[in-house]
Amino acid sequence: MNIWKGKAKRLDDIDLPRIGATIGVGEDEIHAVLDVEASGSGFDAKGRLKALFEPHIFYRQLGEGAKRDAAVAQGLAYRRWGEKRYPRDSYPRIEAAIVIDRDAALRSTSWGLPQMMGFNAGLAGFASAEAMVKAFAADEEAQLAGMVMFIVNAGLDDELRSHDWRGFARGYNGPGYARYGYHTKLEAAFKNWARIRDTPYPA
Repeated sequence: MNIWKGKAKRLDDIDLPRIGATIGVGEDEIHAVLDVEASGSGFDAKGRLKALFEPHIFYRQLGEGAKRDAAVAQGLAYRRWGEKRYPRDSYPRIEAAIVIDRDAALRSTSWGLPQMMGFNAGLAGFASAEAMVKAFAADEEAQLAGMVMFIVNAGLDDELRSHDWRGFARGYNGPGYARYGYHTKLEAAFKNWARIRDTPYPA
C-alpha cells in the first residue's frame, strides 16, 4: 500500500479549538488557514492524502546530475514555477518522481490540510518527509498538529494571534503571496468563521 493511503481519519470538531488553544488562537483562525490552504479537506475523493507535486522544487531538491537530467527529460522537473500547467491529479507525477529519488519526490510535494511541503517536515515536528506523509495519511489531527507546530517554529504564531494576515501569508506562502491574494482570502475566511458559533471548549 502507498504511504499516502492510510486510515484517512477526519478531524473531530473538538480538535480545532483544542489544538488552536495550544498557541492562543481559536478555531476561527485555524479554520481560515485550512480553508485557504486545502479547501477544508486533507484527503481527496479516493481517500488519498491530498497532494500537490511541485516540479520546480523537485528541480532544486535533486541538484545537478543524472537524476535531475532524467527528471527534466520526463517533464517532472523544471527550473521555474509556472513553466507548465499542473495536472488535476499529482499522483502519477509523484510515483514517477519516486522512481528517480524517493526522498526528493516526497520533499517536493505539499501534503494534506495545511499543504505542508515535504521539505518542511522538520519544522512540522517530523524526522523526515516520509514520516510526515505516513502520519498525515492516518489522521487529519496529525496534519493539524503538524501545521500548528510549523506555524510556531516558523515564528508565525504572533501574526496569527494578532490577525496580521499579510505577515502570516508572507511567512506561510512566500513573497508572492499578494499576487494570489492569500492575505485577503485568509481575512475573508476568518470573518466568515467568526460569524459561526464555535465548538464549546474550556479555556
